[in-house]
Amino acid sequence: MRIQLFLSLAAIVFFSSCQNKNQQKLPFLGNKEAVERLENGKTVIDTVYQTIPAFSFINQDSVTISNKDFDSTIYVADFFFTSCASICPIMHQHMREVYNHFKSNSRVKFLSHSIDSKHDTPWVLKNYAEKLGVTDNQWQFVCGSQEAIYGIATNYLVSAYDDASDPQGRVHQGWFILVDLNKHIRGAYDGTKKEQVDKMVKDMEILLAECQGKCH
Repeated sequence: MRIQLFLSLAAIVFFSSCQNKNQQKLPFLGNKEAVERLENGKTVIDTVYQTIPAFSFINQDSVTISNKDFDSTIYVADFFFTSCASICPIMHQHMREVYNHFKSNSRVKFLSHSIDSKHDTPWVLKNYAEKLGVTDNQWQFVCGSQEAIYGIATNYLVSAYDDASDPQGRVHQGWFILVDLNKHIRGAYDGTKKEQVDKMVKDMEILLAECQGKCH
């Protein structure tokens, strides 16, 4: 399952990178299905794309946030833990640059999920956020049960799981996932690579233009 997730996402990223550079519309990632409906007495087939399901977590301010807090905005989601000594520091160094680029833009939000439910309490997340220079609610750091966090990771096409063979006991992929105002996944980027993060910023601008007049 984890290998399939990785291969699927790698294929998606490869496909996305091969798109025409002049294309001004981002692809839809994830599962899709054909749904029939009647229109003027005729059967019409619509393509329905995967969306992020409803969720509810506790943020760094000990406040419950849900999917509704991201309505009518685009956002970037990722998975991390505060004591991570491998990919997390560089991921959030890059994310901070993106956050500063879009700072105070009410149409853009960020959502980081901790996969360490035992250690990463709201207080720990608050200190972590402040060290990154995050003092507002534009970038949310959330915690929840291990089952809920690992479960939602799958919906974001990200693999996160416990691994006894890992020095820190847990593993997660370093993808930044770009989500549109309808909760569709529109991009996946390796958060450890500056060139991919730079591409994400450009794609965010494209997505903002696409939802012109619909985002807050």
